Amino acid sequence: MSKRFQNWAETWIEDNILHGGNPDIENYDARARRLMDEMYAAAAAANFSDLETAEERKHLAPLVLAKVSDDTEFDYDTFTLKYLLASEFEDGD
Repeated sequence: MSKRFQNWAETWIEDNILHGGNPDIENYDARARRLMDEMYAAAAAANFSDLETAEERKHLAPLVLAKVSDDTEFDYDTFTLKYLLASEFEDGD
């Protein structure tokens, strides 16, 4: 893996991907794929070549999936959304 791209990707993952996810809204694989697409769009904007990003895709996919699957932190936005939906539908969940 290109050290320059690896450093950029690790920083992007830390800055842009919150721990955990909401499997009720989007499963982990779908969220990881969506975020990988966002990351590669950002990589293109940061002047990384298509060849360079294509080489790294297989190395970064496990990092992104691990980050979105880690639910050790409380996701306040997900809790709020679930609360609002429960209130709207008055189902008490």
